[in-house]
Amino acid sequence: MMKGVSVGVGLLGLLLACVTTAPTDKNRDWDIYSFHINSTVTSRYATTIITSRVANRIDQSQEIEFHVKIPKNAFISKFKMTIEGQTYDGVVKQKEEAQQQYTQAVSRGQSAGIVSSVGRTLEEFKTSVTVAALSKVTFELTYEELLKRRMGKYELLIHARPMQPVADFKIDVYINERPGIHFLEITGGLSTKALANAITKTHASSEAWVHFYPSKELQSQCESCGEQGLNGDLVITYDVHRKTSMGDLHESEGYFVHHFAPSDLPRIPKNLVFIIDRSGSMHGRKMEQTREALLKILGDLAEDDHFGLITFDSSVSTWRKELLPANQDNLEAAKSFARNIHERGATDINAAVLEGTAMLNRHPQGGSVSLLILLTDGDPTTGETNLEKIHKNIKEAIGKKFPLYCLGFGMDVNFDFLEKMALENSGVGRRIYTDSDAALQLQGFYEEVATPLLTDVQMIYLGGANLTQTNFSQYYNGSEIVVAGQIPDNNIEMFTAEVIAISKSNRVMYSDTLPKEEPIEARSDSHIQRLWAYLTVKQLLDKEVQLSGKEKEKVKKEALDLCMKYSFVTPFTSMVVTKPQGEDSQVAHKPKEGEKPIRSSRVISGSRLQVLKHQVNSHPAMAVQDAYVSPLRRFLLPAEGQALPLCYDIPVALSLRLLLDPNNELSMNGQLGQSASAGYRKIVIHYRSDQHIELDTTGITFNDEQNTTYFSWSPKINHKTDSVSLILRDKEMDVTIASTRVVIMLYKRNGIKFLWPVLRQRPTGDNIIGIMAHPPVAYEEVQGITMKLKIRDKEVDVSRDSAVDLSVRSTPTVACWLMPLQSALQGELADFTITQL
Repeated sequence: MMKGVSVGVGLLGLLLACVTTAPTDKNRDWDIYSFHINSTVTSRYATTIITSRVANRIDQSQEIEFHVKIPKNAFISKFKMTIEGQTYDGVVKQKEEAQQQYTQAVSRGQSAGIVSSVGRTLEEFKTSVTVAALSKVTFELTYEELLKRRMGKYELLIHARPMQPVADFKIDVYINERPGIHFLEITGGLSTKALANAITKTHASSEAWVHFYPSKELQSQCESCGEQGLNGDLVITYDVHRKTSMGDLHESEGYFVHHFAPSDLPRIPKNLVFIIDRSGSMHGRKMEQTREALLKILGDLAEDDHFGLITFDSSVSTWRKELLPANQDNLEAAKSFARNIHERGATDINAAVLEGTAMLNRHPQGGSVSLLILLTDGDPTTGETNLEKIHKNIKEAIGKKFPLYCLGFGMDVNFDFLEKMALENSGVGRRIYTDSDAALQLQGFYEEVATPLLTDVQMIYLGGANLTQTNFSQYYNGSEIVVAGQIPDNNIEMFTAEVIAISKSNRVMYSDTLPKEEPIEARSDSHIQRLWAYLTVKQLLDKEVQLSGKEKEKVKKEALDLCMKYSFVTPFTSMVVTKPQGEDSQVAHKPKEGEKPIRSSRVISGSRLQVLKHQVNSHPAMAVQDAYVSPLRRFLLPAEGQALPLCYDIPVALSLRLLLDPNNELSMNGQLGQSASAGYRKIVIHYRSDQHIELDTTGITFNDEQNTTYFSWSPKINHKTDSVSLILRDKEMDVTIASTRVVIMLYKRNGIKFLWPVLRQRPTGDNIIGIMAHPPVAYEEVQGITMKLKIRDKEVDVSRDSAVDLSVRSTPTVACWLMPLQSALQGELADFTITQL
């Protein structure tokens, strides 16, 4: 068999190029002979094209991989590969349609990939194609995003890491801002003295150009370079002139955009309440970083600000019953309180936020701005734990009077719950990553809202239609309000823009009309139309999170129609990456915040494949080769009143939320093993905050905070406490906690030991979640050209397949209806994955 080679190129921020190995030029079987990034920014809307040209230098076929990381806020809008003069375009489809294509390919043992994942600020796009001997391939990816103004500047981050010196390496950035560019700076690891001559910057009134053309030799000699070439980033920071407080109003081809960011306004004093989670899960570094950030934030408060501190676990504590002015004495006392916040107990989010709301409601509001900031790392586990009721309670209590900002600490937090609560109350949800800079992340968020300048901002456009959001509760210094819309019949003579807002206790008004004539150098283009579409989709995505029922479906359809029209890859759409005949398509999804990486998968008889080849009829010199990839574990879901259960696939090696019962403070998580034919390598059960059961293939550990007891799987055991019963017999651990009973079975198949949990008695309550939480599903078979099932009034494409039933010791193979995980569990994979057991 021929030896396959895998090559990767990619993007961090705007660009990250990477390969699996980095041999020298002389022995490398492939060569990235051209690598260009071209970014054009107009009216703060950036369109970036990454073009990579790779040559196969050997006389046999090999796989070439394209690997790109792009900003989370960006939408992929185009992807194509060109091989031997033939271009293969990616096609944007409705997500469910693309997902079905993926699932059916996997069930046939073919290669198909959900090729996106999420990091702190990035998403990943990855695909590959087999290139014939001594042939070339060109990859081209386009994505679009609206740059967001933070702390008085826009930032374009370009990180270059080609993993080899490239003969034709270019980064070109062109910025065109009609109001004029106020300043432009270039920093980052690639702007060092050694590479200074490779960077050119030209700034002329409303235009700026940045070029980075390092020679191939220089790519190996700079401070952050080596045999693998460049490794670092260019950070391009800029802001625009604002000649009037009304900002910049721009029209093109029947669409307009308005950038509003006044700065010549007095600062409005704040009424600020911090709500800090001190539950047991905040122990250690999380609490240390929270204290560190809180001390810094307290030191930054202005003397005319008023503030309050609330800490909570299963109970709620206030530093003072009322808000106090931020004078020196009060701040020192507050800092002393903050230094002594220690973790303990469960998590009563509902009571804590209601107490913060009541505190702000009791404080006089005149001439000031009120804000609630919640920091938590967990789900509500005591008090009111029904998520919908919590949302309802908080929304009614706040009553649109002030925003709630929800900061979710770590990857285990229920971020969807926090984000919805924030969006429903004019705030935003922000994840705080548990890295060494978590305290700086917290401080950075506070700095964005530290200086309010306007409240109750209303943006009014006479002669405009199909407007994006026009009402904003606050405007903060250093930020920007952006509104876009359509001008019917392009009737700009009748178009007028007006802004009405409150500055301290005064009402302010701004108005403007569109310029009658465009500058001579202006050119007709569609960037404002695409900016409008991008912003509309973004806001519809936020709106969809807050709705339910028919309203939710209506908003989703509106967003989906725009995504399909403008070819945006969003949470509602996916891109099917087409390849030459004989190679399998791949599917690129836009993942949710916090979703774990999902790799391309190829499963044949439950085993992993290093390389698989077959001859391609239309290209005799080409062979399909699949890189080392992760298989899938198949799960069964019982059906109600039907003979065939449902089944779905999940990639192996993930950590999953098996069961969460917040009413009884019970959770169970499991980590899948590496093999598709096995199950879990470890399962952990948490009850309240003081009892933990950890099971792996060697034994069981029970910890009740006072004693730790270890059992092997060999003897029979009957161990009971006041609230927990453990009975071990015949390699089966029977666990009963409160109203829940689960049996965890130890198996050994094909020489591999693994665990498999079976829920014998489901906990009571409406808000039970997890892989195992779903009761039997009712469905109806819908006959047609393709087989469909009707589940919860929706039709789902399925195929008849089989799965091993591990809930029975004899492990029979049963027939089942195979469907996408999203349809079976009514949620995304990210809803069921965790980072810590």
